Amino acid sequence: MHILIRFTILSIAAAAILSSAPPKVPLYQQFMSPDSPQEVVAARKADRIAWVDYAEGKRNAYAAAAPGFTPVKLSNFPKDDGIMMSQIKISDDGSTVVFLRGEALNREGWAPNPTADPNGPEHAIWAARTNGVGGAWRVADATNPELAPDGSSILFIKAGQIYRAKVTPVKPSSEVDRGEKAFITEWGVQSSPKWSPDGRKIAFVSTRTDHSFIIVYDVATRSVKYMSPGVDFDTQPMWLADSKHLIFMRQPGLPFGQQAQPGSIVGVPAAPAAPAPAAPAGRGGGRGARGNQDAAAAPAVVNNSPGIMEATFKGGYTIAFYKADVTTGEAQETWHNQPKDPVAANIGLTYLAGDRVIFQFVVPGGGRGGRGGRGGRGGRGAAPEAQPARGAQTPPVDEWERYYSLNVNDASARPVLLTTTDGLIENQTSVAVSADGKTFFYCTNAKDIERRHIWSVPATGGTPMQITSGEGVETYPAPLASGKYLATLSASWNMPQSVGVWKTGADQQKIVFPVSQAGFPTDLHVKPEIVLTKAADGLEIHNQLFLPKDLKPGERRPAIIFVHGGPPRQMMPAYHYMQFYHWAYGINQWLANQGYIVMSVNYRLGVGYGRSFRMAANGGAAGNSEYQDVLAGGKYLQTRPDVDPNRVGIWGLSYGGLLTSEALARNSDIFKAGVDLAGVHLEGNSIDPESVSYKSSAISAIDGWKSPVLLIQGDDDRNVAFSQTVGLVQLLRQRDVHFELIVFPDDVHESLLHSRWIYTLGRMETFLHKYLWESEKTGGSN
Repeated sequence: MHILIRFTILSIAAAAILSSAPPKVPLYQQFMSPDSPQEVVAARKADRIAWVDYAEGKRNAYAAAAPGFTPVKLSNFPKDDGIMMSQIKISDDGSTVVFLRGEALNREGWAPNPTADPNGPEHAIWAARTNGVGGAWRVADATNPELAPDGSSILFIKAGQIYRAKVTPVKPSSEVDRGEKAFITEWGVQSSPKWSPDGRKIAFVSTRTDHSFIIVYDVATRSVKYMSPGVDFDTQPMWLADSKHLIFMRQPGLPFGQQAQPGSIVGVPAAPAAPAPAAPAGRGGGRGARGNQDAAAAPAVVNNSPGIMEATFKGGYTIAFYKADVTTGEAQETWHNQPKDPVAANIGLTYLAGDRVIFQFVVPGGGRGGRGGRGGRGGRGAAPEAQPARGAQTPPVDEWERYYSLNVNDASARPVLLTTTDGLIENQTSVAVSADGKTFFYCTNAKDIERRHIWSVPATGGTPMQITSGEGVETYPAPLASGKYLATLSASWNMPQSVGVWKTGADQQKIVFPVSQAGFPTDLHVKPEIVLTKAADGLEIHNQLFLPKDLKPGERRPAIIFVHGGPPRQMMPAYHYMQFYHWAYGINQWLANQGYIVMSVNYRLGVGYGRSFRMAANGGAAGNSEYQDVLAGGKYLQTRPDVDPNRVGIWGLSYGGLLTSEALARNSDIFKAGVDLAGVHLEGNSIDPESVSYKSSAISAIDGWKSPVLLIQGDDDRNVAFSQTVGLVQLLRQRDVHFELIVFPDDVHESLLHSRWIYTLGRMETFLHKYLWESEKTGGSN
């Protein structure tokens, strides 16, 4: 008895010693461990910045002020709870930040709930003081907040009306001040609320189907005034510094040939005056179940009566800028474009810089513009040339996005080209205007096509200057109020995304966050090589190659292709600025550390290599021409002396999942295993074997699918219908193709839970090891 007791005590003591040892952390978890800032913003009147951070599923807000830029944690959300954080805003005075916790609703009005919380998921605007005192607090159930200059309240849109909520940690007694009752109610659909610089007025757009107004609300008198109302579309209100005037853009109202309203009152057509044009053929990858791309377009109605099908202002111009006196409501046209203006015919994003408007030149039919863009794409090649109007500046008809500056107070002014550099400028997160309105900053791959750096140019025009350079990647330019500093999101081949601050005139940045990366395997990274391949049709493709450090001469290793999603994305030889691709780069580094030779393929339809590349012919549902770029990558790997040609795999998410399934269906002879995360398998909705969209789909070649696949998707995916995985599984079952399946209930396109990513990588490690690494023993068989 005594011996047994002694043995038990010793066993317990030994177990206690063992349990005190730190648990072994899988290497893939270490690569996924670093803090990852995802947005950075700067105050307009104080040298203070703020950002949101993702740290192993824990999402929190931070701020820092000059000159030391010591990070201050503003919130304390300690769990991997799947609740997103985004849309961070900082007040002009730098005192307050607000941010969104939660995700948008799906088509059924349901927010994602990956933790299956019986209380339901959170969706609300939160706030915090940038000094870190008091912690963060919930403000209102809202999205896209417009923060008052002094941080005292937010505006947001709900059900087409304007709501306001006071930003105070003490819950207001009034429903209006809590954002539970509309603050401004007007007929139509309200949008784009903008505070005046002094915070005393609010300008917004009120849309009435065939026209829209600019309305100004006076906070003190609780009254509204219409800015020179008419029959046209008035949009983009931009306040001047005096808070007494604003600039807005006017375009013609809707002509009869474009009207389509129910016939309920006298003078309203009972049906469209002209049939709606058929949707252009898509290229797939977006949402799984799209319209039938093979349907014939409805015949166009021909009526050449001037003004019935297309609307212009008298004289033939289509865009005008107006300056409004917000006290009287009177507005005067200050500038308009020329008939068939080649530059200012399609004005996109606009920014006010002093007395100038900076705008993006939009190529007609130019398609989506990169990060976050989801529109359709046009045909191959550069934008069609247009004949410039008399005195107009001829735009660059080329491969790249352009921004122009325009003095809208000078009727004779012509747009001045600012971005003379040749390179991609993706979207609104790539550009910024200095607080004094004198400088335009932009992020581009000019002079370094594989990366991103920050450039600047005077708002009046001039020679652009490169601000950041080197082997890193810098995005999200955020100029600080004094003009002495520029904040960016910065990364490199072995440094995860961080917050960097550049002092004016300096060529080096100070990394201010994170201050350390404990446990992150910096030394295990390999520096990717840029490898060029050629597709069967001769198109040159840029790829990043990751070679294991322990690769020995004469040794043949298994290899893996990675294909990005989008498809308007570009992978780089560094950590990416978008969260999933940040992970994907780290995963590719981890796979290389595990001994695989990894190649990331920047296939056609992606961004970074010009408009012709992004709008390549016969892509997606129109022919899937981009697959030949992936196939070229697989064949290139097979020719390398350090690759076992019988052990090549492939993985990707979204459009990368689509191309993974294409590879396994069309070329199981090359691709011996694949990991398909949320891929599209049927392009369009036609199952007619002769339709172009069906022939472009992976399932049209399903009988050739022999290789094993790991399928992963959340059933609340808002980008690719879950039915794409449901349908594919039925086909694989009937053909006795080995598949493994991971389904995440109530989760979205890219899982919101870090723990699920860790589980996914564990399964992926086992799967790839079995079918690529261990297959050496069986000669590469399936």
